[in-house]
Amino acid sequence: MDYRVSEIVLFHRKKSGLTRNQLADLAGVGKTAIYDMEKGKETIRFSTLQKVLKALNVKITFTSPLMEVLNEKR
Repeated sequence: MDYRVSEIVLFHRKKSGLTRNQLADLAGVGKTAIYDMEKGKETIRFSTLQKVLKALNVKITFTSPLMEVLNEKR
């Protein structure tokens, strides 16, 4: 099932019992960044997203038909 980043961030923040301010402090980002992510703003910096997901213990996984080829090159 596909989820939007906004849904994932909101769900994990709430299940963790964190306020937006607490998550922002934990991730080292501004509270506006958390608000923007949860509202689905499309211009979030990838580095900011990485910090927030790391604080929530959420991993990003990339998949494609070509990933096997890339893995063979390692």
